[in-house]
Amino acid sequence: MDEKLLDKHVQRFVKQSRKDEPKFKEDYAERVSLMHKYQSFDRNKLLNMQEEDLYEYISPLWAMLIWGNKQYVIEKIIDDNGLENVRKELAEVVWGGEDIAQRWDRFRKRIKGIGPAMISELLCKTHPDKYMIWNRRALVAMRYLKVKNLPRYDYQLTGSVYKQLCEVQQRIARKLKEAGFHDESLLAVDYFIWEELQVEDKLSTIHSQKTQKGKDISPESISEAEESQFIHNDVRDKLRDIGQWLGFDASIEKRVAAGSKVDAVWESTIGNMGRVIYVFEVQTKGSIDSLILNLLKSLNNPAVQGVVAVSDRKQLEKISAHATGVKDLREKLKVWDYEEVLQVHEGLEFVNGCINKLDLVPEGF
Repeated sequence: MDEKLLDKHVQRFVKQSRKDEPKFKEDYAERVSLMHKYQSFDRNKLLNMQEEDLYEYISPLWAMLIWGNKQYVIEKIIDDNGLENVRKELAEVVWGGEDIAQRWDRFRKRIKGIGPAMISELLCKTHPDKYMIWNRRALVAMRYLKVKNLPRYDYQLTGSVYKQLCEVQQRIARKLKEAGFHDESLLAVDYFIWEELQVEDKLSTIHSQKTQKGKDISPESISEAEESQFIHNDVRDKLRDIGQWLGFDASIEKRVAAGSKVDAVWESTIGNMGRVIYVFEVQTKGSIDSLILNLLKSLNNPAVQGVVAVSDRKQLEKISAHATGVKDLREKLKVWDYEEVLQVHEGLEFVNGCINKLDLVPEGF
């Protein structure tokens, strides 16, 4: 980390806090209020949550600003995981006794639909002295400060990486304290990041291959099989998000025909005429023949209008070559590079967040 660059921004932030004392007092009061709210959800309360309690717990998160209909998101989380499982895993990740690295990885493997931004925000607002908020803005800030080995994608943010990033932000918190700032929590660090460390050119080039070269994290702490699973699940979940943002009823891990359970589905009902379904299969490792067979089976459902294979460029070339000889598949098969999926997700996330901040359509409309 570039300590001199950090010191410059810390000094400027502290100076500004003294010039604009009412605003910073208001920010501090907001942080205290958030901390009290989320600490009131103790282990016992989390274990006994009903659907309305889960809504109260999750819907106010900053990470939920991208969603217009938050109730729909809560219902999908419950449908995908089961309420009992969500309660148990939330209680464990937020209040469990194991090291945060183990708790983080366990939660990521067992719960669908609650990603790193949401988990880290819950942790930070409950334990602001220990845990940081990780989101796109945090990534921009850490890049700007030249922190090494940053995770570019969600699957790279393993428990051990998250723990290391918390330690980096604890160093920033100590810098704030040494400079005379009154709040040394990691929640205060998040406010500092938003005030001082958002650099426009970094936001616009976050997916540039030139700026990424040699700087992406090398997840050596996880095996190849585990990494493949992380990538698969990350892309699968983002396909669902993209579909929902585009207005489809989108699901993951859904059976669409006999013998065909696919990674993601976008579905739309057209008046009283019936349904239109688009099927997505993510291929990170394994047999291409199995993928093609599964997509063929899905086409037995007459509502399926198109099937999309999602993988890296090299795999997609192989998939397309295999599909050329399969008459029933080649005309309906589309291919999508998973890197593009991640970039589309980020773009739509930004757009939806901006629009939803305007609050043009009340959620109860």
